[in-house]
Amino acid sequence: MQPLSQSMNGVRQLADPTKSRLGYRLQRIWLTPLFRALIRTGIPCAIVLLFAISYLQKPDVRVALAQGAVEARDWVHERPEFMVKLMAIEGVSDAVADAVRAEVHIDFPTSSFDLDLVTLRDQIDALAPIKDVAVRIRPGGVLEVSAVERTPALVWRAPDGMKLLDVEGVAVAAIAERAERPELPLVAGEGADQAVQEALQLVQAAAPISERLRGLQRQGARRWDVVLDREQVIQLPEDDPVPALERVILLNDAQDLLARDITHIDLRNPTRPTLRLAQYGLAEMRRIKGIEFGASGQ
Repeated sequence: MQPLSQSMNGVRQLADPTKSRLGYRLQRIWLTPLFRALIRTGIPCAIVLLFAISYLQKPDVRVALAQGAVEARDWVHERPEFMVKLMAIEGVSDAVADAVRAEVHIDFPTSSFDLDLVTLRDQIDALAPIKDVAVRIRPGGVLEVSAVERTPALVWRAPDGMKLLDVEGVAVAAIAERAERPELPLVAGEGADQAVQEALQLVQAAAPISERLRGLQRQGARRWDVVLDREQVIQLPEDDPVPALERVILLNDAQDLLARDITHIDLRNPTRPTLRLAQYGLAEMRRIKGIEFGASGQ
């Protein structure tokens, strides 16, 4: 039986079975996936979120949660597999290893999460005796420091004391006196640490007279004097000092120049080398010239 409805003129007719326009739109909206997801998931999540926010507004709840997070973090950090128990320093002498330990001053055991390896490397690399360094944590809870130590090449008599310089002119360490490193060449003067490579070349060129070499003196931060025993000095030019020293060595081999009564060999002007005689040699030369002058006068 179909329902009947009463028309305005009193004639009965069949009711319209179709839904209203509002009902049709609501049904279309409900069939939309986004709307259904919002009703089934979004609204419940929003309710839970609002409840959580209101719950977390309580101070004691926030304190308890923060304390629990700290305890959880500490529990993870302090697990045995993450603990560093000791430091191994390789590639350097005992003295430098002690300096490294004093610089980083880590209290072991400590968690690997608390170690900043980049900062540790920078701290160790800043030490004067260290040329290069690598830091890592190896299995077994060992902080491994692999370093390359600078090798002293010269002793520099600096204004503030004796220092050991490497081939790059870096001050490796300080010493109390020259006798501590007698096997190393000695340099002195302002700017000597800025011309280490040239100084080493001069020391190598002076190898034939190394037993007489006392050191190199930097003059005016621009040129070298070669200081020998018997108070002899070879004054080298500012430019190309090595070839100039080599010429003196060759002349000494040929004529025993350095065995003569000479105090200074001045090569500062390459076109006009000058010899300065000692007092005895000068007096002897004057005596010989006087004899020759007297003989020629007769």
